[in-house]
Amino acid sequence: FETHLEGLTESVRTILLDLRAFVKSLGSNVIEEARPHRVTYAKTINFRTFLDIRPAGDSLVLLITYGRAAPPTTATVRTAEDAEKAKKQIAEAYRKIQ
Repeated sequence: FETHLEGLTESVRTILLDLRAFVKSLGSNVIEEARPHRVTYAKTINFRTFLDIRPAGDSLVLLITYGRAAPPTTATVRTAEDAEKAKKQIAEAYRKIQ
């Protein structure tokens, strides 16, 4: 996870750490997996991914998945305000993912 912080601006690094804490607080069944170009979050039941974060220097690109049949929603986060809006979507995706 720490390698994803290296290329980010200070403000986006702070936002990523805040989003990470928020997502982990959604439930004890949240799994974080750091991959080479992204960080994914899933529920433990069959590893159902509901969030994919792709760090991009001065922003974060979020892919939020509500279920298998629904296409993911893309959100670009550059500010704390963007992150607050995304948190609502992330919490909803966490609740809906089966």
